[in-house]
Order: sequence, then C-alpha cells, then structure tokens
Amino acid sequence: MIELINITKTVRSGAENLTILDNVSVAVPEGQFVAVTGASGSGKSTLLGLIAGLDAPSSGAILVEGANVTEMSEDELATLRSEKIGFIFQSFHLIPSLTAFENIMIPMEILGLKDARQRAEKLIDDVDLTNRGHHYPTELSGGEQQRIAIARAFANQPKILLADEPTGNLDSKNGAHIFDLMTNLHRQNNVTLVLVTHDQHLAEMAQRQVILKDGRVLSDEMK
Repeated sequence: MIELINITKTVRSGAENLTILDNVSVAVPEGQFVAVTGASGSGKSTLLGLIAGLDAPSSGAILVEGANVTEMSEDELATLRSEKIGFIFQSFHLIPSLTAFENIMIPMEILGLKDARQRAEKLIDDVDLTNRGHHYPTELSGGEQQRIAIARAFANQPKILLADEPTGNLDSKNGAHIFDLMTNLHRQNNVTLVLVTHDQHLAEMAQRQVILKDGRVLSDEMK
C-alpha cells in the first residue's frame, strides 16, 4: 500500500544542510496499523508529510498503491489526498467558520458525492457527537474537536489514514477515547493506519512499530 524507497530529506539551515531523513526505506502493506516513534526531531512528522505529498523528498521514491507520489503534479497530489488519504493532525485543523457537521461534510461535497449528508450523519454518530453537529469548533472541547477531525478524515472512505500525534493535545481520558475511535474505524474499514506518537503505550497497541533516530530507522518490529 505504501512504500518508501531510500528516502532522504534535507533542508537548508543557515549555511549548512540539515538532514531530517537519511536513506529511509519502509513498506507498509494494506490494512496494517504501524506506529512510528522516536525522539523529537527524529523525522516522524516529516515522514507522514512525505507520504501524503505535502512535502517532497530530496531523493528517493514514495509509492502509494504502486503510483509514484514523487512524480505527481500538484493537481495529481490533491486528487490522491482527497480520494485515498485521510490526515489527522495534533492541532485538529478544523475550519472555524463551519459547524462540526459541515467540517465533516465538506470533503465529500468537494468530490461531489451524492450521499454526503447521509455519510456525514453516520460519521458524526460513529464518533458519538450526534447532538453537537450544529456547534462551531470554538464551542467544542479539544476532545470533541479531535473526534470531528477523525470523522472528517474518514469522510471520503480513505484507504490510508495518517495520524500525527492525534492525542498530543488531549488529557489521558480524552486521548484514550480518541485512540479507541481511530483504531475501531481503522479495523471496521480495513484502512492502512500510520500513527506518529510519543506515547509508547499507544505504540505498543499497533501491529508494528518503526522507531526513528536521527532520521534513520533504528528498529522495525512486528508485534
């Protein structure tokens, strides 16, 4: 489903080049739940952004369902993200001028799906926020906002879900609820899940854990 082949990412830092990822190769089969861990600055979030085509590697290739993401145009990348990839951010990234329900529905409206309203109703019910759909993000708690973000990420029935520290801004109770919702939806929909987390307890619940250190794969183990 996802294949990273000899990925290197360098950026300019003052007068020098800073290597964020250094010759990383990882393959993730369809339906697998992979946790990516490592210290801050190890390249975890950069890895997710590269898979989604939000950034480009300095060298190497990234394949999603056999298609080379690194050779796609901006329009092709936008289509890939809208049709195949759901992304959950630590800071939610909801549109403040839209209600919770509208935030879930908008990805489907952009694609012109005829059953957008019905799917949005089911998704908001799936995350236990049926009675909160008319509220704007500022009227919701952090946990509720993240639940809406999860529902939105599943709106277009993505084959891949990328989650970047989705519980990082939440207390332990809300964080556990968010994790359960995300993994339940992953199992129900056979979605390939790549989770970046600092939480070793959450990482141990994944089928596989990839640990990054200084931009390299330190270990890659199945559970």
